[in-house]
Formats: sequence, structure tokens, C-alpha cells
Amino acid sequence: MLISAAIDAYLADLESVRRLAPATVRAYRSDLDDLTATIGDVPLAEVDVEHLREWSWGAAQHGLARSTLARRTAAVRGLFRWAREEGLIESDPTLRLTSPKRGRTLPQVASADALRGVLEALADRAAEGDPVILRDSAVLELLYGAGVRVSELCGLDLDDVDPDRRTVRVLGKGSKERVVPYGGAAARALDGYLVRARPALAARGEDAGAALFLGTRGRRLGVRSVYDLVTRIIGPAVGSAAVGPHALRHSAATHLLDGGADLRAVQEILGHASLGTTQIYTHVSSERLKESYRLAHPRA
Repeated sequence: MLISAAIDAYLADLESVRRLAPATVRAYRSDLDDLTATIGDVPLAEVDVEHLREWSWGAAQHGLARSTLARRTAAVRGLFRWAREEGLIESDPTLRLTSPKRGRTLPQVASADALRGVLEALADRAAEGDPVILRDSAVLELLYGAGVRVSELCGLDLDDVDPDRRTVRVLGKGSKERVVPYGGAAARALDGYLVRARPALAARGEDAGAALFLGTRGRRLGVRSVYDLVTRIIGPAVGSAAVGPHALRHSAATHLLDGGADLRAVQEILGHASLGTTQIYTHVSSERLKESYRLAHPRA
């Protein structure tokens, strides 16, 4: 079997059987197609560790981030592990392939006071009744209040929200469903949006369906639109023009831990499969604690 055919079969397995997130499958497709472009569409059984080292070395020389290099290594390891399990190859060349160390950077986090000021100012503007501003307020309050991913937020339907319990049902990575609570500010913003804004936005088009959040043309709100919204409204609070919706998720997790929330509870809210992923936020809180100590303690 040629490597291109093996890649197609492997990615189909990831998507339909192992239920990996579409974005991950697309990233693996890009990585593995680049492997084929580098070493040629050779038979899978003829690929050896030298082929793979040449491919990895070329990527490193192009200055790709360590996280990208690590993902590429994970993609090719997954391909050959799958091929070995399927009996397509006798030995796995990736067993001798080293993976670059992933540099772990602390996520961008806005201070609680800065976010409060931005969100309250937006709520004041929303009180005037503009449907788009009402929607924007609800979107940002839910991103921060529930700590959901942008893809999860954009995929929400009307019946995913339980206003009585103040919870929202989201479909996370790997099609795993979880129920997440949200607070009073998000509840008020959602109520204002559903009563005063969504009907007006739905009337602008014919494709609203059951989508919770709608764009200006009456269709389901897209991820790109949410990125633009966060950059414009939240970016100044974080101090970066490149900030995205994940900054609100990072901020929610950090502020929960700052307030004394249990790490396991935060893991469940965020939908992390591993507690180790959640633990990065303890580092953020620790750094803030150290900074406060340095600034305030006379013997610091």
C-alpha cells in the first residue's frame, strides 16, 4: 500500500471510529501530506526512520514551533502504529524517532477586574436594545462564565440551555457531552438576548434553525465572527491584539482556582480528559501569588 492510501485510511479511522475532533484530523492531514510531499508517495513498508528524520529536520529548519513539530511527530507515530495494528507493516520505524520537547507557555489571562469592567460596559450598551450588542454581551458572558471553547459555543442549540438550573449542555472534543454551570451575569445576558435580540436576528434570514447564537444575517454564528468579537472587545483587557476566545477560557479557569475551586471541578467544567492539562492553570495562579508577594512583602 502506498503511503498516500494508508494516510487516507488512517484518517478515516480517526474520524469515524476514534472520533477525533475535525480540527485535529485536518491538522494531521496537513502534516502527513507534507510527509508524502517530502519523501514521495512510496510504499508504506519502505518508509524507514531516516525518511522520517529527514522530514522532521526539514520542518525544524523552517522554524516551525516546537508544539507544531511535536504534533507532526504524533501524527506520523499514530499512522505507523495504526498500520502495524492493521498488519500493513511488520516493524514501526517511528519507535526510533525522537519527539521535540514541547515548550509549555503560560496562557494569556485577563485580570478579573479588567474583564468585569469590559463586560459591564458592554452590558450597559446592550441595555439600549441593539440586537447585535445584546448578542455580543451574551456570547462573551457565556465564554467567560462557563469556560466553554469557541467551537462548543457556536454549536449550541436553544434546547442546550437550561435557564432554570443555569446550565448549558455542550458537545466537546471527541463528541463528549458535559453540562456546565454559568453565573448570574451570563444568565441576565442570555435572557436579554433570547427575548430582545434573537427574534430580530432570526427575522433577517431563513436559516436560523435551532441555533442559539445567530449572526447578523440570521444564520448560526460562526467561529471567525466570535474571534473578531473577542479581539475587538477583550483584546485591550488582556493587552494583546492577537488574543482569541481561548483567553476567556483561560481566564475563567485561572479565576476559579484563584477563588478556591477544586482542581477536579475545574477539569470537569473545562472538559479536559487529563488532569495534567488543567494543572497548567495552577502555574498561572502560582505566578500571580509570587508577584503579589514580591510587590507586597517587606522581606521579598
